[in-house]
Amino acid sequence: MDFSWVDGYILDVISRYRYPSIALGIVSGDEVYLRGYGFRDLTRMLPADEYTLYGVGSITKSFTALAILQLYKKGLIDIYSGVDKYIDNPPKVFKEYNITIHNLLTHSSGVPALAYAEAYIRGALQLSEEWLPIIESEDIFSFMDKAHEWVSAEPGTKFYYLNEGYVILGHIISRLTGMTYEEYIYNNILDKLKMDRSYFERDMVEADGNWAKPYILDKEKNFVESGFPFGITSDGGLISNVVDMIKYIKMYLNRGSLDGVEVIDREYIELMEKPHIKMPYEVLGGESYGYGLMITPDFYGYKLVGHGGSVLVHTAYMGYIPEKKLGIILLSNISSFRLSYIAFYLLAKLLDRDPSQLPFIKGEYILEKLKGTYHTYKNTMKAYVDKNGSILTITFKDKYREDIIPLLPIKIDDDKAVFKANVSWREYLIEFNIREDYIDFHFERYRFIKELDKSGHLSGI
Repeated sequence: MDFSWVDGYILDVISRYRYPSIALGIVSGDEVYLRGYGFRDLTRMLPADEYTLYGVGSITKSFTALAILQLYKKGLIDIYSGVDKYIDNPPKVFKEYNITIHNLLTHSSGVPALAYAEAYIRGALQLSEEWLPIIESEDIFSFMDKAHEWVSAEPGTKFYYLNEGYVILGHIISRLTGMTYEEYIYNNILDKLKMDRSYFERDMVEADGNWAKPYILDKEKNFVESGFPFGITSDGGLISNVVDMIKYIKMYLNRGSLDGVEVIDREYIELMEKPHIKMPYEVLGGESYGYGLMITPDFYGYKLVGHGGSVLVHTAYMGYIPEKKLGIILLSNISSFRLSYIAFYLLAKLLDRDPSQLPFIKGEYILEKLKGTYHTYKNTMKAYVDKNGSILTITFKDKYREDIIPLLPIKIDDDKAVFKANVSWREYLIEFNIREDYIDFHFERYRFIKELDKSGHLSGI
């Protein structure tokens, strides 16, 4: 298979969205494509390659779920039993609401995110005043002492992504096996798959040397060198590379084994990929959560299984299509445009489908098209349309004032984009008409037309 087009696309993405580096792995049947792009260290201009290490963030949850199912297979744990059965002195919330292992695996405990990880990461990176130094998994139990007052739904009825739940699953793995969580993952998953350069510990990463320096993109789009939040474990602490992660994906595509070594039986892989609870947000439609994995039921006619990960300074996405023996891993040392969207584009192309109609690709293109300076009749007034992430704004300004109006998208098509705005408690529908030679919109009594630049093209495109 010719993968040369992939290089051009990734290099364009790196330039457009300002990534220091991206590492990519693709498996398609028996073929594997591995490549690093950009720089793992901007100060020393060291290039990234397929062996460069990145934090995979919450992709770690799939390893934790896999470990729980290994113990389930051995009869050491019942995933449908209460969490309190496997913890000494558990927080009141587990017994009071009969929260099960299954609920933690599927983020269906009824407890909204308590944001321990957000506070830990931002504190460790000195990005905010929050500081929550969770050192041991038992510290989570103390942190959750009042979680019973925070419950917002009956267990099993609503999806609330709960990092704390996966920390507790890691604690249970340790308690049942007599090993640390990390030791168990090394011995029962990483070693079996010969993922020899996947780590949890800072000293191992630093000793390895081929490590992507973490960066933050500031408000002016400059790269700011950062630290890394070492110390996260079963909810997001794994550090790996695309060579190793492709082996992990191939294990799923092979239904639980790799190169003749079985990690788990096929039925447990399928249990992980089963849509156990509907997620409250959709990108492609019908997304659900399994065990440590997200399931999209219809990606161009196929089931797509995957998970993203972020520790703010490193991001990741893993996805695979079992029926096509097709999988992808993307790793980066910054938080920018979603890696999952880049992966969806690449997967669509690998399926020989048109990715331009993916909602985020189409939406990004049209919002970029709408950006620019608009004017009324004979330039009597001007309006400035800008894009901040996925939000469009209209700004009216003079020497002393600047009024910024956010636009809430209602419908976005190739020839028309409709938004809702609220100005002084008045609601307006703002409709952009997209033509070959102009774009216009109406606001209150005025009609605004997008200016042409000197070359005759519409400005802002």
